Amino acid sequence: MRYEKGHKEKTKQHILNVASREFRKGGIESVGLSGLMESAGLTNGAFYAHFKSKEDLVCEVLDDTFKTQIEAFKEAFDKGFSIEDVIKDYLSPKRRDNCGEACIASALTAEIARHPKATRKVFDRHFESMVQLLSSKIAPSSAYDSKERAISLYAQLVGTLQLSRVIPDVETSNLILKCGIESALKIVSTK
Repeated sequence: MRYEKGHKEKTKQHILNVASREFRKGGIESVGLSGLMESAGLTNGAFYAHFKSKEDLVCEVLDDTFKTQIEAFKEAFDKGFSIEDVIKDYLSPKRRDNCGEACIASALTAEIARHPKATRKVFDRHFESMVQLLSSKIAPSSAYDSKERAISLYAQLVGTLQLSRVIPDVETSNLILKCGIESALKIVSTK
């Protein structure tokens, strides 16, 4: 049976999208290939037409999802959103409560740390891209340059979101988000 032109690329992108959502929602290790392919509405055999292994899929999901998220940050800045607006959106209850659609770094950082070096290098490449983007939006201060402040900011954002998800008490979780916003705003402040 012949498929229309671009079918293979569309199918691969569909698998990447489903895997990205499922990995962020439940963690990489909890997602089996057969369950993933069932969620994608495809057979198990179709997986190997696109990926060599689950680790290959993880690398491609990181690459694809980070690119999409960095592009979303750029679009927000292009639309006139300030770094302060982006901080408040990133550390919102909406992002905390919707892990499957939220930032891949906040959902998977701890798990990626236990993956092979090649996978961590994919993460690192996009970490550097995110730091570069944030750095371009932060004015340097006398004590730290904008790259150092961007690294501090990104670590603050990711860590705050992770911690807010762990705490079951909503009031405490909201307080973590509030404190994270205040700390992040201090990082980007020129005062």
